[in-house]
Amino acid sequence: MFLESPLHADPAFYQLLADSYERLLGHPLPGVPASHRTNAAEAARWLYEDAPFAVLAHNTDADPRFIYGNKAAQRRFEYSWDEITGLPSRLSAEAPNQEERARFLERVRRSGFESGYRGVRITKSGRRFLIEQATLWELRDEAGMVHGQAVVIPRTSDL
Repeated sequence: MFLESPLHADPAFYQLLADSYERLLGHPLPGVPASHRTNAAEAARWLYEDAPFAVLAHNTDADPRFIYGNKAAQRRFEYSWDEITGLPSRLSAEAPNQEERARFLERVRRSGFESGYRGVRITKSGRRFLIEQATLWELRDEAGMVHGQAVVIPRTSDL
């Protein structure tokens, strides 16, 4: 489905993120400059390089692993692109918080998305932080096939 590797440079992957978000939530992916919305390659570059908020996506494996993390997410979670892609997404939460995270993911599987989520996450070095006002949605193509889930994290705070 995707044209290029890595996914952060793939306009088709950006289009899946943006289109599935808009289909499920009824409005465009927030923050993307209107001038970029008609150019998927430029929008993909902006979302990866310049977005002031974190965006992550994981696949549909039984133990989902991250397939995308923009630079804001990499900085917040303290992982490079090569480290974050392939990391089981459950490891973004401490063990005591993984059950709550799993319930959240299941709600999203059933409803397609959830907005306003907050929860505790952990960095590579073990620092805890709070994500706030997060929106998680199913990465569904036009045919309805699910390719994973993605999240926009507009705000975080240290704990």
